[in-house]
Amino acid sequence: MGVMVVLLFVFGVGFGQVKQLFFSDSAMTKFMINYWAPEGTRIQSVSSDLQLAEQKLLADDRIESVTTFIGQGPPRFYLPVDPEFPYSSYGQLIVNVHDFTLIDRMVGELNTWFEENLPDAKASIRKYTVGPGYTWQFEVRFSGPADADPAILRALGEQGIKILGAEPLAGNARLNWRQRIQKITPVYNQERARWSAISRIDIANATKLNHDGRVVGLYKENTDLIPIIARFTESERQNVGGLDLLQVRSPLAMETVPLAQVTDGQPLQWEESMIWRRDRRRAITVQANPVPGETLPSLRNAVLKQFEAIELPPGYSMEWDGEYYDTVKAQASLVPGAIPATAIILFIIVGLFNALRPPLVILLVIPFALIGISAGFLVTGAPFGFMALLGTMSLIGMMIKNSIVLLDQVNIELAKGKNHYQALQDAAISRLQPVFLAAATTVLGVVPLLQDVFWLGLSVAIMFGLTFGYFLTMVTVPVLYAILFKLEPVKS
Repeated sequence: MGVMVVLLFVFGVGFGQVKQLFFSDSAMTKFMINYWAPEGTRIQSVSSDLQLAEQKLLADDRIESVTTFIGQGPPRFYLPVDPEFPYSSYGQLIVNVHDFTLIDRMVGELNTWFEENLPDAKASIRKYTVGPGYTWQFEVRFSGPADADPAILRALGEQGIKILGAEPLAGNARLNWRQRIQKITPVYNQERARWSAISRIDIANATKLNHDGRVVGLYKENTDLIPIIARFTESERQNVGGLDLLQVRSPLAMETVPLAQVTDGQPLQWEESMIWRRDRRRAITVQANPVPGETLPSLRNAVLKQFEAIELPPGYSMEWDGEYYDTVKAQASLVPGAIPATAIILFIIVGLFNALRPPLVILLVIPFALIGISAGFLVTGAPFGFMALLGTMSLIGMMIKNSIVLLDQVNIELAKGKNHYQALQDAAISRLQPVFLAAATTVLGVVPLLQDVFWLGLSVAIMFGLTFGYFLTMVTVPVLYAILFKLEPVKS
């Protein structure tokens, strides 16, 4: 038992080296590339950039086809993937490959290509998952009052970006408020404008016609209505310095007046392009993904202390969101079912043996199953995720069943008139083959699941845990039983 306790300690520490994962990646022969140009970029520029990316991808023999969406994501064709909201600066490519095992290698190559050829944008390359998928796995949300100062929230978010920037395990990082954008704001001079019969609406119409254009009609092509937009030429739109000479017309006048005549200048200002809220509170979220080959828990553990050390002004708070939040929520959802199930199991075991020490033997041996589970995940390199957790819970039920069968056989041997020690020894010997066959058939039954990425964690937990559990049932359970009942060999 001393050796078993030492092994439990060693492999308990070793379990900390096992990669943690919520849900594994899918075996789908496709992946997606989320492309984010700087906020304020026109959709035409995003289209030009992604055409360059398309040419790069289609020239690769490993890629079968590429589908591109500009301005927003595709319709929700795969349940775990949430479509992105419409943004003029956003685009997404769905890349189909011939073999999904090549995706990991291609991710690193494409990350380098985007950094070299489109350095001003952020490209997040993401594989499909078999469970809930996240565009950004790592999310930390800073929130304040409903009228919180955007500058304070952005400053808190920038501290988070700085922490992630210095962390080797962090890949692309951004704020969900994106970048601030510049705007030109003509300052309306009410006195001079009244003399010219120019209103604020007249100035708005003139500046819109100059830059974005105004809809002046509709053109029907088959069943589509295409807007006809009137706007100034490209050279005039780009001539921001000549805005003073922009002609503004009043509906009450026949002549136009220059914009400078009815305004006190057109200062350039910065503004937030979007402000997100959470429960009616202004909130900014730091978003990132771990580098390829790493998992979210590894990244979170690396930066946890630094994020917790950020000083928050009064009324402001920090919350962990993203994959971590959903992992904790999913694991907590198992508790309401696990507690009554455990109580029922204990009640049945106590009622079956009509004693306390046999159930205590069964409960004491369960933690030692961690030795086999930890060894299995360390040997295979598989991550421990939600399905592995379910496999572990199933393994506990199997071990309880095997222990009950063994201890029940002890009672049968005692009923034959044997002494306690001999009954324990004979019961263990008689159950060697049945328990072995039960464990072997279960282990061999989950072997085919090793090739499936979704069931990999569950199969590893059951295979290695039950294999070591056979030793626990046939050796550790009798030893614990002998210790608790203070049995000694009977001298012949």
